[in-house]
Amino acid sequence: MRLIQGKCAGQSSTPVRTEGLAREGTMRAARQERASGLGLEVFDPAPVGVSVSSVRDHRLVYANAVYRSVFGDRSIRTLAREAFSDHVERDYYFGLLDQVLSTGEPVTVTEASVAIDYADTGPQERFFTFSLSEISLGGDERGVLLVSVEVTEQVTAARRIKALAEERGRLLQRYRKLGSVGAEMVWVTAPDGSVIEPSPGWEKVTGQSWEEFREEGWLEAVHPDDREPTVQSWSRAAREVPPLWEHVHRIRRADGTYRHFNVRAVPVLEGDTVVEWVGSCTDIEQEWQEDQRRELLDRAAAATADITRLEEMLTALAHVIVPDLADGCIIYLLPHSPDRPEHAPLLAHLVASAVRPGLPALPEHGEETFAPDNVFARTVRRRRPIHRTFPPGAPAPGVAPAEAEAWLVSAAANSVVLVPVIVDGTVAAVVAASACGGRPPLSTSDVALIGQMLDHAHDPFSNAIEYRRTQRTALAMQHSLLPEPPTVPGLQITARYRPSPAAAEVGGDWYDCFRLRDGATMLTIGDVAGHDLPAAVTMSQLRNMLRGLAVDREEPVGDILRRLDTAMETLYDDETATCVLARLETTEGGWQLSYSVAGHPPPLLVTPDGRGRLLEGAANPLLGVLRDRPRTNAVEPLPPGSTLLLYTDGLVERPGEHLDVSLDRLCRHATTLAGEPLEDFCEGLLTDLTAGGKDDIAMIAVRLPSGPLTAAGRPPV
Repeated sequence: MRLIQGKCAGQSSTPVRTEGLAREGTMRAARQERASGLGLEVFDPAPVGVSVSSVRDHRLVYANAVYRSVFGDRSIRTLAREAFSDHVERDYYFGLLDQVLSTGEPVTVTEASVAIDYADTGPQERFFTFSLSEISLGGDERGVLLVSVEVTEQVTAARRIKALAEERGRLLQRYRKLGSVGAEMVWVTAPDGSVIEPSPGWEKVTGQSWEEFREEGWLEAVHPDDREPTVQSWSRAAREVPPLWEHVHRIRRADGTYRHFNVRAVPVLEGDTVVEWVGSCTDIEQEWQEDQRRELLDRAAAATADITRLEEMLTALAHVIVPDLADGCIIYLLPHSPDRPEHAPLLAHLVASAVRPGLPALPEHGEETFAPDNVFARTVRRRRPIHRTFPPGAPAPGVAPAEAEAWLVSAAANSVVLVPVIVDGTVAAVVAASACGGRPPLSTSDVALIGQMLDHAHDPFSNAIEYRRTQRTALAMQHSLLPEPPTVPGLQITARYRPSPAAAEVGGDWYDCFRLRDGATMLTIGDVAGHDLPAAVTMSQLRNMLRGLAVDREEPVGDILRRLDTAMETLYDDETATCVLARLETTEGGWQLSYSVAGHPPPLLVTPDGRGRLLEGAANPLLGVLRDRPRTNAVEPLPPGSTLLLYTDGLVERPGEHLDVSLDRLCRHATTLAGEPLEDFCEGLLTDLTAGGKDDIAMIAVRLPSGPLTAAGRPPV
């Protein structure tokens, strides 16, 4: 190795404690050694570097092993200037030697930086503390004792600590500078999460003083609905110490309004110990609003994507608007009236509503007629939103429909908007939305967002409206094809028809009831396969044909169905149908039913005492399958006051369920309604048995008189 450079880092007459002890011991040993006449070899085992130079010619007269291992082997008795010819700072060190000899006072150099070139590792910077003092070499000869102690580790550690402290100081100053400008809020907390330093940014944004802000006081500026989630999240971070904590909540500004802020914090560590947290709050209200707008638009699109019924679609949309945009919402549907005079009163149907929990309920259904000058009618006429704000619970008269206006008062509403729903160029509905209580009034951006939601749902609305119109037309056509039951003395007769909720087309279900010339009453019910216009036409033709065949001649009902089957072979070669044909008449013994079943669910008989059974005595194949085959009849006596029910399979069938189970459920439920009026009997069956059904339903029920026949064999009137 070679000593290539040395630099004095400082000079002091006061040595550091650890190095000083070694130097003092060595110097005492030198004095004792010279006084006792011992050789300089006594310093060989010293743990520090020791060298001795003579005064006379600055010759190096001694160097122990530690000195040589650090500074290299130097030729003893060689002139010092020759021995240290490679040392660029040798003149400085020789000057120190002369200073010691001239004054007789020792000199100490602390933390001297020395660059040493090692053969195996290359140049390295190392630090030493040197002590120079006068020593007697015997006789009149004097010399200088140099003691060197390496302090490289201590100097390096001290410099690292200083650098870290300076870096932390710069970071804290940077955070304080950031916190003093703009809406950016920077803060510092203790390891447990309590605030320990003022934040100019926080005070500027929230208006909280340092006394209000410190420790847990900052929570008072967090929105009440967000405090508990924030405390839970922040407490979890303080326990688990993630590299980054991030949370979004609303903070009250100095003007009293709330805005969304993104809160981020990182732990400041010393080793594995958290010494503090440093965090910031960034206003993200605009970004949050944009995210909410996109989310609401997506939810509105999803709510209207897979729904065909207009009322269900509007209900789903109302529940998207509430509670994210408004506290209450009513949607009115306008009837399709292209020729409605512009200034005529306007009839609207309330079809959907939604309200935030905790507020008074809104009506879900109803009708309302609006005068031409009413705000509702003006919204329809102008085809633009009407937006009003007012003191909570004090709307101006006429600011909303009557149903909604009363609610605005009771719910302490502060604003309302009426938005027309324009579909295919026509105002099809009107959405009325309101904000209440402490919620900010509906803004122009809220109104625009509601308009966007309605615009995005245009195609589903258009399809639903067309479906609704088609379904209503089909239903009107279906009812026109199905007659009202006749008036028969002594009998109560009720018929029901309910179209399929899953199809807009007319179906093939039919029923009929008519009287024959001999006084008997004919009952029939049937079903032609299909849900389309051809099925409805075939149904109507078969019903009329069956009526004609029954009136043509008096014969058993099975024979009438056989003739109908023969006619179908000629007129409807590819059609199939099911049917029940029954003849109800009086005999000497009372009421009697003759019936024949063609592939149809059996009739149900319910007696006044609450018993019921299926009439399964005349089962035959359905029409159009086995042509010109005899068909059986069955005769059933009917007790006074009993109820006879004919129905189509839509009343009983459920997907994946065996028909026997469905029929048993019908029989059990009908017996519970045996004592109800016939209208209620039929309505109860439709209401309780058809949940989730997807097929048409036709039914006709007859209630017999409860008393005996008169002496003339007629039912009592």
